Amino acid sequence: MFNLMKTAILMAAITALFMALGSLMGGRSGMMMALMVALGMNFFSYWFSDKLVLKMYNAREVDETSAPQFYAMVKELAAKAELPMPRVYIIDEDAPNAFATGRSPEHAAVAATSGIMRVLSAAELRGVMAHELAHVKHRDILISTISATMAGAISMLANFAMLFGGRDSEGRSSNPLVGLLVMILAPLAASVIQMAISRAREFEADRGGAEIAGDPQALASALTKIHNFAQRIPMAAAERHPETAQMMIMNPLSGKGLAGLFSTHPATEERVARLMAMAPRR
Repeated sequence: MFNLMKTAILMAAITALFMALGSLMGGRSGMMMALMVALGMNFFSYWFSDKLVLKMYNAREVDETSAPQFYAMVKELAAKAELPMPRVYIIDEDAPNAFATGRSPEHAAVAATSGIMRVLSAAELRGVMAHELAHVKHRDILISTISATMAGAISMLANFAMLFGGRDSEGRSSNPLVGLLVMILAPLAASVIQMAISRAREFEADRGGAEIAGDPQALASALTKIHNFAQRIPMAAAERHPETAQMMIMNPLSGKGLAGLFSTHPATEERVARLMAMAPRR
């Protein structure tokens, strides 16, 4: 519940930031233009993201014949989560990772690397796939698309202001010093909020995945293993397409020393601690 409230507050914050920047820098017309352009760009991404990302990673679809155990695991977890059966993919990558994509539960896909299937136990892999199904159930692709739309619109407004000069809500030129400060800080603030939304959704997917699989400790163990491998084994496709890193259960670029404030994923230690707190006491 806390993470749901946090997401709602952050979404309200990024919307308010957009409205304030629009009024200060672009006037009503500039604000609407930036929003329309950002909506158009992200609508395409939202509608076709599953096909695009699966192609980027050369993912191959599997079924009960080509990957019987893995497919059966996803099918059982989807039934427990009361979700339609998603399409199931395997990515031939040594780096252990997994992600979910698709615009709705009825058009969802889950993918796992061959590396994650080798290094995790059956219980750990089950926890990971339950985490991905929790993303599907929570419609996190929609939430991330909305936050990306607002962040993109804010950056666009700042660029408009830099090129053409700011205008207030009445169309008058804005204070140049205030305008310069806003142009620099607003996109930065939007990125911070967008990353915070992403981290909140990861915590919520951890919680939901632990409930679906019924084994918080297995997911905690899986996250620890994936984190350790992520430091040593680069994920080639993610390095070519860093914009997809936020989709993974663990940031495959986490070894690059990203600051926590701008990270798409929470610290692994905190994720593990929260999951262990959910485990039944013995």
